[in-house]
Amino acid sequence: MPYPLDPGKMYRMPTHFGPRAGPRQGPDGRRFECVDNPLGTAYSVSFLTNGQQLKAFLPPGFSLDGEPVVTVFSNHMTEIEWLAGRGYNVLGVSFPVRFEGERDRVRGSFLTVLWENLTDPIITGREELGFSKIYCELPPPSCLRGETHLIASWLGFKFLDIHLSDLRQLSQAEIEARSAAANSDGALHYKYMPRTGDWGAADIAYPVLTPAANSNQRIIEQHVGVGSLAFHQARWEDMPTQYNIVNAFADLEILEYRGATLTKTVGGKDISDQRILR
Repeated sequence: MPYPLDPGKMYRMPTHFGPRAGPRQGPDGRRFECVDNPLGTAYSVSFLTNGQQLKAFLPPGFSLDGEPVVTVFSNHMTEIEWLAGRGYNVLGVSFPVRFEGERDRVRGSFLTVLWENLTDPIITGREELGFSKIYCELPPPSCLRGETHLIASWLGFKFLDIHLSDLRQLSQAEIEARSAAANSDGALHYKYMPRTGDWGAADIAYPVLTPAANSNQRIIEQHVGVGSLAFHQARWEDMPTQYNIVNAFADLEILEYRGATLTKTVGGKDISDQRILR
């Protein structure tokens, strides 16, 4: 007799062993509040680029919003409750967009890709949320004489260098002013899953939003300074499944750097408020 699926539980492949624990479902079925975890240290560098180049990345219904400023960020997280206290690191590339659909009108940052160095958040984030998550190696940064250096690599091929320097810690009033000026509905994504056997066709394809509201995240301290970065051109032999992604970023014009940040946070949310845009 085939096993039944409980409609009140969350499943992922393989389903044969019952509901699966993850970021939005604990082993006892409860949700994680994300009040005192995770602890995060995020680094970012922003630069002004050629808007025509960014338009090539936009899915249907999306358009650029304001200046074409790209932000490359890396967040190193620890003490994550849904991973029983373990952590992982992420690397993302985003820029400001608007989405205008039949029902929804939103503005925020379009997350073009999110690299992570652990399988579990990649799978859950792709299947459940629609984040464009893929894998890479993200070691801890090196810090020396006031400079911070981060790298990203894939099976030994280094495809990104990020540098931060001249960091100045912000006051609480400055932090609050920067947060108030954000004026964003959240992070936007484009969820796509191919249809098995019908190669080239989509099983699903639609935009999704991670709302900025309802988060327990608190900024403990924030620093601003000078930043620079370099994506390194990759051959197919270097990164067989990702070379075109890295090369697209390497080709972006860097017209002007727009600063760097180092932000320490605590808390967050389980992103169960993720929703489809129409």
